[in-house]
Formats: sequence, structure tokens, C-alpha cells
Amino acid sequence: MNAHAQAPGVHTTCPYCGVGCGVVAMPDGAGGAAITGDKSHPANFGRLCSKGSALGETLGLETRLLRPMVDVARATWDAALDRIAGGLRRTIERHGPDAVAFYLSGQLLTEDYYVANKLMKGFIGAANVDTNSRLCMASSVAGHKRAFGSDTVPGCYEDLDEADLLVLVGSNAAWCHPVLYQRMVRARERRGARMVTIDVRGTATTESADLALTIAPGMDGVLFCGLLIHLAGGVFIDHAFAGAHTEGFEAALAAARKIAPDLATVAKKCGAASADIAALFDLWATTDRVATLYSQGVNQSWQGTDKVNAIINCHLATGRIGIPGAGPFSLTGQPNAMGGREVGGLANQLAAHMGFSPAEIDRVGRFWGAPRMAQREGLKAVAMFEAIARGGIKALWIMATNPAVSLPRADEMRGTDQPRSLRHFG
Repeated sequence: MNAHAQAPGVHTTCPYCGVGCGVVAMPDGAGGAAITGDKSHPANFGRLCSKGSALGETLGLETRLLRPMVDVARATWDAALDRIAGGLRRTIERHGPDAVAFYLSGQLLTEDYYVANKLMKGFIGAANVDTNSRLCMASSVAGHKRAFGSDTVPGCYEDLDEADLLVLVGSNAAWCHPVLYQRMVRARERRGARMVTIDVRGTATTESADLALTIAPGMDGVLFCGLLIHLAGGVFIDHAFAGAHTEGFEAALAAARKIAPDLATVAKKCGAASADIAALFDLWATTDRVATLYSQGVNQSWQGTDKVNAIINCHLATGRIGIPGAGPFSLTGQPNAMGGREVGGLANQLAAHMGFSPAEIDRVGRFWGAPRMAQREGLKAVAMFEAIARGGIKALWIMATNPAVSLPRADEMRGTDQPRSLRHFG
């Protein structure tokens, strides 16, 4: 047996969109690097979009911090680490562990996420760990937990190769996830898979769809409630699967019927032609291997969690989940938002999708050998910065993100009267 020989260079991950493409960086000796796609990486098999291909251009040293800085002056690593550790220790001694918080990023590697989460929740003893992933993925997190009991994605990229129908909801994948979109295009060319888009506007993705359904803003939930009613009205419900693997089916059906009792109501609320909606419903109902891919058009919207669950319900009702080529699939905005959630990098999670029940706290604590396990959920992203404004959090460690730009009400957040002990260690 021959070991796989990796290409020379540093194997890493593109830091841009949620596809998480593998790249190989060959340092050029001058602070930059030549970038190629990693042909062995299962997300992209060597393919890169224009952003990934241009990564080398972002590696110049002119604007980079090459050494630690303390109070705008260069410092040694030992001095900087002592300053951080001492500041955190003094804050905890004076104000308790809940006065400390970490704010993480979907650009962190999974290992970094894991260590930061373990440090805060297992050794400092508070759960004030959240991430900018909260800003783009909260609806999916809540929808997954409500549907499956944990924030677990029930699909993988290989499903896109096997699907016969690809339904993109609130996703301009052609621009926002171009490598993954090209994978879908190849599935169409190779297998004849059909593509449907559901969006409030025309995009590069809708232009190439077999059916482009334009709906009124906020009506995704209505549309998928209508689809569930359509499925129940025919012979498309997998009653054996639903009976064995789901709870509350009749209640979900009754709720959907109140929202979208018939095609005419759905068409009126969605502001779309009845014929187009009927075409979508018929395609979805009569195709066994359906992958429904939704992105920020669903996640970052009013009632986003309910829309996520309306999509998932259609897959659960038909048993089109957990099989090759079928299932609901959240296309995230960042390369490692899911990796962070896998290791519990959110204020309302422990590691491995566990929560804060006594049994889960004990299990994680024993595995970590943690002397001070957090006993309850911590502050989520926006609440965390509100606590800073009122003086509840005295020390904040921000990693690989800039909340002054990305947080909701950014102007207000930038104007926060931050406590003196608050420091930004990027």
C-alpha cells in the first residue's frame, strides 16, 4: 500500500465563503505565497473561485502585525501572554468568571474553536463564548435543534452529486458559493438533475435555473407550508418513516394548513403565479432525491427559524432525509461556522452538540478533566456586547473578527463606553 503523497506547501483552508475549499500555499520567501487548489480536499478537489485563487495577494506584510503589541507598543510574546493571563486572572478574582467573555469567528480553525471553548467553559467556568456565526447561522442552529434535538446538518456535499432535484432557497450560490454551485452544474450536465430557485429577486443563479420562482419577501415559510399541504393531499407522505422517526406530525400539518390551506392562498401571499407554484410542488412531490439548499435569504430574515423548520418538515414528512441525494442543507456564510458549532463554540452549547443539562455538564467535565465547568448558558453575541455597555463584562477577548463592523447596530456598538479593562487581542 502506498501512502498518498501530498503536494509540497502548506495545506490549509480558504477563509472566505462557507464551502471551505482546501488550498495549498507555497511560501515565496517574501511574505507572500502562490496559491493552488488542494486536489485531495473533498470540498473542492482542487477547484478554486476567483477569491480563493487571489488569496496570495492578501498575504503582504505591509499592514500585518508581526509581533505582539501592548498599549500600541511592540512587546515580546512572553510579556503579551503574561499581560493577557494576568488581566483575565485579576478580572475573575475581582468580579467572578461571568465578567469575562470570548468572541470567536467562523474564520477560526476547528482546533482553535475547541481550545477557546474549553478554556472558557471548563477552566474559567463561564459560558460567555459566542461567535460571529451567531449573526448568520442562528436560524439554522435553532431550526436544527428544534427538528433533530441537536444542531446537526443531515446532509453532505456528496448529496449534491446524487440529487435529481436541487432547490435553492434564498441563495445566490453562483456568486456566494461558486465552487459548490459548479458542482451542482456538473450534476445537471452529467445526470440531468434539475435546478429550481426560490428568491425575491433575479440573480446569476436564477438566470440558469430550470424554474425560477420569484416570491414576495418573507414568504418562504408560507411556500413550504403550502408544499407540505400539497404533499399530504396526494400520496407523497411516507407514513412509515414519519411514524417511526418523527413526533408531532399532525400538529405540524394543522399549523401549516392554517398558514397555507390551498394553492390559491399560497399564490396570493407569495405574489407568484399559481402555475409556477404548482410546477414547483409537482416537481418536489414526484422526485425522490430532492436536496433543498437554503442560505442567508432564509437565515437572516424575519421568522427565519420557522422557515428553516418548514423546509425540514417537508423532508421529514416524505422520508427524504438521511439518504443519498436528499435532505435539507444549510449553505453557511463562513468557512467554519459549522466546525465551531460542532465543538460547542456558542454560548448555549457545550462540545459535541451537547447542552447544559446536569448529565451533559458532568460528561463534558469528566472528558475535559475540567475543574470549573460552566453550569448554565452564557451571553449570546448581541447580549454580550450589551453587557459590556452596562459594565457587566469587564474583559473581552476577540478572535479573528471585527464586531465593530459586523454586529447589528454597529454604530451603537462602536460607541460603547467600554470598561478600561476591556482589551481587543486580535
